[in-house]
Amino acid sequence: MSGRVLPDATVQVDDPAEASGIYGKGYFGEPERGGSLRLDRYEAVYLSEMERAAVVEGSGRPIAWPALFRRAVRVDRGFAVRYLVYRDLRQRGYVVRASAPPVDFTVLPRGGVLHKTPSRFWIEARSEREPFELGRLFDLADRAQSAKKQLLLAVVDEESDLTYYRVRRPSPHGALPPHPLPAAAEGWLSTDRVTVHDPSAVDTLGRTLAYGSPIGHRLELSLLEAAYLASSGQLALREAPTGRPVPFERLAQRARRLDPGFDERLAAYRDLRARELVVKTGFKYGAHFRAYPRNPEHAHARYLVQAVPEAHTSRWPQVAGAVRVAQGVRKEYLIAGVGAAAAVRYLSLERIRP
Repeated sequence: MSGRVLPDATVQVDDPAEASGIYGKGYFGEPERGGSLRLDRYEAVYLSEMERAAVVEGSGRPIAWPALFRRAVRVDRGFAVRYLVYRDLRQRGYVVRASAPPVDFTVLPRGGVLHKTPSRFWIEARSEREPFELGRLFDLADRAQSAKKQLLLAVVDEESDLTYYRVRRPSPHGALPPHPLPAAAEGWLSTDRVTVHDPSAVDTLGRTLAYGSPIGHRLELSLLEAAYLASSGQLALREAPTGRPVPFERLAQRARRLDPGFDERLAAYRDLRARELVVKTGFKYGAHFRAYPRNPEHAHARYLVQAVPEAHTSRWPQVAGAVRVAQGVRKEYLIAGVGAAAAVRYLSLERIRP
């Protein structure tokens, strides 16, 4: 089977019999009037590499696969990375079609029939050298959810290995309802933590609502927990050395000096608690929080959560490591994107084998 290459590195198969044979074995190409077939760059390069189609110039001179690949790279920046993803998915037995924005490819479920079976996946191909852009992923995930597709990110590393991530817009929730204190507890602030001594408050806050860490007969609260409880009127703060009252804004200023990301973390903490989740530090796992559906005495953490501005960017190796740790301890990795007016949106990343 042979086709002639066009200036944009796509390939035209004119012979109807050859066109039908190519299309019938994997739904390659787009049939045209007269029985011809137009192969896009990914299809043409793949079929040439697999020696399932020969490609020639208009003059009839054969084009070897390396030359066809270089031509595609020349006319389509980023082709090399996207082709690795296309090739991998085809090798896994999927029918893959190049897509118009917002994604690179659409993929049918195994055994699907083109133009009859709805596509299952939207695929975004990325190099590990490209930035991780949270705002863009929120947009893609929202569109995929509206279209009832699964969004997969195919990340190509420097050795051309692929890692796939399923991206979702989850709605995390727990089952620990709020239990306001009858009166504000008294907390004593010393540097970066707060101590509660009243036995009744220690019992309610520490054991019933799972705030802080009970140590001996006292309860140790983090600045974040203290700020949350103070802002909701459940905690009255005093300086431990002097006994002077500490207004919420003074506590927040101190916390911002110690942690530049305090406002994002507090917004995410407040939202997670409103969703009836128990929120604890995720320090041991390299995350901001671990979140439990119920009291940690009766349940394992379900989520590891990182709180960042919703326009956050980072490097893919950082994200890959965080997802790997979360799945290694059987938890779902969530990024809490904090936007205007402290509104919080969640993005879930899960490493999968498609």
